[in-house]
Order: sequence, then C-alpha cells, then structure tokens
Amino acid sequence: MSTGSPGARRFAQGSVIVASPWRRACIVGGMPLIRDLPADLKDVPFTTATARKRGIGRGVLAGKRCRQVFRGVWVSADVELTFRLLLQAARLALPRDVVVSHTSAMRLYGLEPRTGRHPHLEFSTTRTTVTRHVGIVLHRRQRRISTIEIEGLPVTGPERTFVDCAGRLSFVELVQLGDLLIHTGRTTLDALTAYALDRHLHGVRRARRAVTYVRENVESPMETVIRLLLVFARLPEPRRNVVLLDDDGRFLGRGDLVLDRWKVLIEYDGWHHERSSAQRQQDIRRRERIEAAGWVVIVITSTDLTRPQEIAWRVHRALTARGYAGRPPRMSIMWQRWFA
Repeated sequence: MSTGSPGARRFAQGSVIVASPWRRACIVGGMPLIRDLPADLKDVPFTTATARKRGIGRGVLAGKRCRQVFRGVWVSADVELTFRLLLQAARLALPRDVVVSHTSAMRLYGLEPRTGRHPHLEFSTTRTTVTRHVGIVLHRRQRRISTIEIEGLPVTGPERTFVDCAGRLSFVELVQLGDLLIHTGRTTLDALTAYALDRHLHGVRRARRAVTYVRENVESPMETVIRLLLVFARLPEPRRNVVLLDDDGRFLGRGDLVLDRWKVLIEYDGWHHERSSAQRQQDIRRRERIEAAGWVVIVITSTDLTRPQEIAWRVHRALTARGYAGRPPRMSIMWQRWFA
C-alpha cells in the first residue's frame, strides 16, 4: 500500500483518515465530522475552537452556511448581524475581561449616533492586549472596571459611559446622552454631576460643562436638541414635559417644551406621529384644546430640523407677540457647528 505524501489519504481497516489537524482532532476524539450547524449554534456567534470541539467540518465554515464576523469567530449565514450580535461576536475574539464601553455602551443605553458616526465597536480591558481586529477599538484601563449588565453584556456604568463619551460626541449629543440616562432611570442628575466633579478622567472637563445643561423630565433626544437650540440662541429655556391646565384647573394635556410665562408650547412630532393616523387625530384634538385655552402651539417636525435657524425665529416671533422683550436669536459659530 502506498503511503503517498503526508497530506494524502490513507486507507486502514476500511477507514479514511485525512492528515489534517482539524479532522484528526475530530476523529481521534471519537466525534465524527458533521455537515451542518447544531441547532444551539444557529443563532449565536461561536469560535473556530468551538467548531472543532463540536465536530463541525471546515467545509461547513467555508461554505454558504456560515460567515466569518471576526478572525476566528463565526455565525450562521441566516442570522441577522444586529448590533448586539456583533458585540457578542467581538467579545469572543477579545480578552475575557473586556466590557462594552464608550459609544458602544452609549448605544446599549439607547442613544444611537448620527448616521455614519462611530462605526467601530468599543471595549475596555485591564490587560495590555492590542487588538488587530478590523472594526474594534480596545481601550486599556488601569483599574478594575465597574460594570452593569445590559442585554446579557457587561457594560460600563452610566456615569463612566457619560464621561468616556465626552471626547467622542458633540456637545449636544453628550447632553442628549445625559438626559437619556436620567430619563431611563439609569442614573440621577445628582449622581451624574457628582461623578463628573469627583473624577479625574480623560474628557471629564467637557463632561462637567455638559452636565450643567443636562435636565430631568426629558423624554426624547429630539427634545434635547430643540431645547439646546433655543438656549444657545440666547432664548429663554423651556420647561420639559409639563402638565397644562386651563384657568379652571382642568387638564389640557402634557407639553413637550413649555414657556409658561408667555403661554408658548413647543412640540416635536417624530415619524410615528406623522405616519400614525390615530396618533395624528389625537394630537390635533389635544392641540385644539390647548390653543382654545390661550396657548400658542409651535409644532416642529424632522424636516424643520434641517432649517434650525427658522425654528429659533419662529419661537422668537411667538414670544414677541406675547410680550417678550428679550434680544432676538443669536447664532454663534458654535451654534452653527452644533445645529446647522
């Protein structure tokens, strides 16, 4: 019988043995090669090492059933590559102590970056490891990282995430993050302020300034944008999500951004308002009641946000008609950068 080259097939007692570390490991371990993914691996990422232990043939990984997410990490080709799944896959390619941090933690807390911004997955570790995986940024920390769990993933705490993002987000986005963390109950304004004042971390000075504009009772990131748009244009700051009553104390509704002194209400209508006829009808009836009680209602849509100067002037005109004697809007260079 000819033995041939080391990589050639050999026949012994009717068995076929391939001189490949992959196949040898499977056969020596007593596990036959399988041609498809097991059910428990069809919706989660797994490593090459796991595939070998489970007897998954190399042809399965290289074929149409699988896709490689990172070097040595695979998922079923039928699985949607969600942000959470990408984070799970990345953790398999990184040191065991990594935690989701910076803008990736921000996304798990619920604030999505602007389109095309912050495309990398960000993690932190106490090890000296340097990652070469494309699409992953690994930050080194000197001390143990305090974490919470979100969707089964270890994530930097809300206060630390706020400070970490200070050097990566625009000023307005950073305030949006602070407003959101408070609204969702992840932290309080006092806790966020105290953390920024007590720590000496990279970006903390910017975080200290931003936290002075963070507010309670802000229910959407767009409310933050409109509020800051007015404040930095030197107009009065509105109150957030206020219960409105008529002169007899009867309930009229809740207002997004309220300038009580001049009875001016500013409302943001997102896409769900514009596309839901039931919600639209409910909003119209509610606004009719509020206007009948003497309020001026200014409705702002996503299209209006493409012309932010006009928003400031609309609010100023409404205020002036109600006796406001302050200066007209002033759009500084920074205002233009943040909003225009």
